[in-house]
Amino acid sequence: MTDIVIRTAGPEDLHAVAELRWLWEQENRGTPDLTLDEFAPRFVDWAKQHQGSHHCFVAALGGSVVGMAWLAVTPRVPQPRSFERASADVQCVYMRPELRGGGLGGQLVEAVLELARELGVERVTVHSSDRAVSAYTRHGFAVSPLLLQTGHGTTAAN
Repeated sequence: MTDIVIRTAGPEDLHAVAELRWLWEQENRGTPDLTLDEFAPRFVDWAKQHQGSHHCFVAALGGSVVGMAWLAVTPRVPQPRSFERASADVQCVYMRPELRGGGLGGQLVEAVLELARELGVERVTVHSSDRAVSAYTRHGFAVSPLLLQTGHGTTAAN
């Protein structure tokens, strides 16, 4: 699939990215509460409002967006040895089902990890599905006994 390009999403891509996010929800949890027509404009507005902290990469085939991955970057409390600190979280990696298994998701993950390196983040985390754990471990992710989480708040994942 040499026609696939991995690149930073532009404003013109956000509606297609919203559709991918909607399809992810439909595939994993059934029919979403909002229709795509209701969800997409709200998602586009959200993405524009959060472009400073949430960086989206897309896989594009021809003129169509067929995959996405997000890197959410969070500033960390300064310390005397390192004042400018940040951590990041890989979010919403999704490829259209018919294009899975060819390494494109891995290319998207590599793109967000490269951005994380450029930004100098201290750590990158991911909340993975069972089927994607092996893909993330191929890209350097490992289970950490020190990273804890609670189910407090909403139960929505990914």
